[in-house]
Amino acid sequence: MTLKNTRADAKKLFRVGRAPTGLGLFATHKISRDTPIVEYIGLRIPIAEARARERAGKARYMFELNTRWALDGSARQNLARYVNHSCRPNAEANIIRGRVIMRSIKVIQPGDQITYDYGREYFDLFLKGLCRCAKCAAAH
Repeated sequence: MTLKNTRADAKKLFRVGRAPTGLGLFATHKISRDTPIVEYIGLRIPIAEARARERAGKARYMFELNTRWALDGSARQNLARYVNHSCRPNAEANIIRGRVIMRSIKVIQPGDQITYDYGREYFDLFLKGLCRCAKCAAAH
């Protein structure tokens, strides 16, 4: 599975744009189901350090790889950090040999925002259980 993370390569499949919750990743072309989209990249740090940074409010882009390691995806070069949450996602994160690959779980049309489910822990830590995704916003 080969992915390109440079902005020039990424623009072929998606773009960063304004979303209702900040910046987001949007498809520029039709993305078929089971297509690798982007790799979540960052500095690999011990999980204890990642959790300490999160509790201190200094990091929102931690991605746990396992019980020992996490990726700090805070750097702007990490285009996957712009994949926002949805309770009805069109992508998921797969951990393959220590790499985090965002993969489509359904067909994504041009202009659609690319989303995945962040999980309960993120909500409890950062959003106090309140979801602002399109599905939940429509319900309010």
